[in-house]
Amino acid sequence: MGDTNLNIEIGPSPQAARGLLEAAELPSVDLGDEQIKRFFYCGSADAPAALVGLEIYGDSALLRSLVVRLGVRSLGHGSALVTRAEQHAQASGVRTLYLLTTTAEAFFERLGYERTERRLAPPAIQSTREFASLCPSTSAFMIKRFRRIGGI
Repeated sequence: MGDTNLNIEIGPSPQAARGLLEAAELPSVDLGDEQIKRFFYCGSADAPAALVGLEIYGDSALLRSLVVRLGVRSLGHGSALVTRAEQHAQASGVRTLYLLTTTAEAFFERLGYERTERRLAPPAIQSTREFASLCPSTSAFMIKRFRRIGGI
């Protein structure tokens, strides 16, 4: 069972975030300091326990680089971070959230994501370095659509 009182912030230390991403063998080469400052994290800014990025492109967004330190896995950090990123995305007008994963397809399925074909990605998502070159073509490409508040 996860910690329902988990404190989630935005803007970890870029150096600490890159260290956590690199330790998990996740891409960070395309992330400038300003992009990392828009990552959600829990733990301290200088030593995050977990983090996830969100890149917004109009009504589409890319959820990227979810990572949880080994010592705190299975405590709900990953789910809490994804939920917070989804809330932020919806509040920003995002209707469809995409992600790529090589290791966590089952995790994201439990959170309501479905596998889809890469060729169906909108141009803004296809043009990201993560989609175009950093993630292998064998990565699962997943999608989650949000319902509009108060209607269709």
